[in-house]
Amino acid sequence: MNWKERLWIVAAGLITGAAAIVLVVLGNPSNMGFCIACFLRDIAGAVGLHRAAAVQYIRPEIIGLVLGATVMAAARKEFRVRGGSAPAQRFVLGFFVMVGALVFLGCPLRMVIRLGGGDLNALVALVGFAAGIFVGTLLLKGGFSLQRNQKQRVIEGAVMPGISVALLVLLVAAPAFLFFSTEGPGSMRAPIAAALVAGLAVGALAQRTRLCMVGGMRDAMMFRDFHLLLGFAGIFLAVLVGNLMGGTFNLGFEGQPVAHTDALWNFLSMALVGLGSVMLGGCPLRQLILAGSGNSDSTVAVLGMVVGAAFCHNFGLASSTSGTTLAGRVAVVIGFAVAAVIALANMRKEK
Repeated sequence: MNWKERLWIVAAGLITGAAAIVLVVLGNPSNMGFCIACFLRDIAGAVGLHRAAAVQYIRPEIIGLVLGATVMAAARKEFRVRGGSAPAQRFVLGFFVMVGALVFLGCPLRMVIRLGGGDLNALVALVGFAAGIFVGTLLLKGGFSLQRNQKQRVIEGAVMPGISVALLVLLVAAPAFLFFSTEGPGSMRAPIAAALVAGLAVGALAQRTRLCMVGGMRDAMMFRDFHLLLGFAGIFLAVLVGNLMGGTFNLGFEGQPVAHTDALWNFLSMALVGLGSVMLGGCPLRQLILAGSGNSDSTVAVLGMVVGAAFCHNFGLASSTSGTTLAGRVAVVIGFAVAAVIALANMRKEK
């Protein structure tokens, strides 16, 4: 990899981390400038898929991520419409990736942002995340594959950008049938314009650089290639510096914003996220970027995450600052079992 590409990935990480800090200053919840899982959950609540009143809002950041990726992919002639690779299984994997993320209370991106704020619970989660990715690499080496995708009609690739535009219209119009939080994390939000611009910038950069923490750790384990991890090192550095400058750095396990201290389930839930993301071919951020770039398989995975988020809040799977729930812990165990079944069913046998 040449130095220009390394510069791009580091710059993408630094800008993403800086944007996360700015969004918190402008109103987003602490240590949650960007969180794919949390923001998809908020969107699910805003359109009535769940009724947890504290986490309902159409997050402009998600809209921006998708549309930023679409514009960059089109500009670089990389908007390629492909799909059809085990869509039902991808939906299920997306569902359980979201279960793991909401038991931990954050996606891989927020895990790094939490680390930059001094949250040591995220360090425990990082170890679990790496363990899940390691198991995923063993599956890849053993022949796991969800089949090849195929070229599809343009309309398939336009689904996620189209949904994003529709969500933007709903956000701006704010019709009475939407549900927007008046208290809790869902009520904490940066101005629409600022959040949208931040999302567009990060989406474009993530598409340009292939920013993906799962891909970075997978490549490091399998090929000793640390290129993609440079981006997340940049995110961590920018968030760390921002928190130190703003006096919001809080090193420890206790008293962290929108977090719990249940170490075992922080480890296991993010192990599930790591494993499921390797099987899908990318972390939740990467799935959004791919969906914006024309990949209908990633669109299916993202829709699985949205349904997973709604399910978590409708049936008490999601954790809170008080800790995990029995239903959430059981769901994580079921997630591992489902991932194992999907893995065994998709191992290519040598001839």
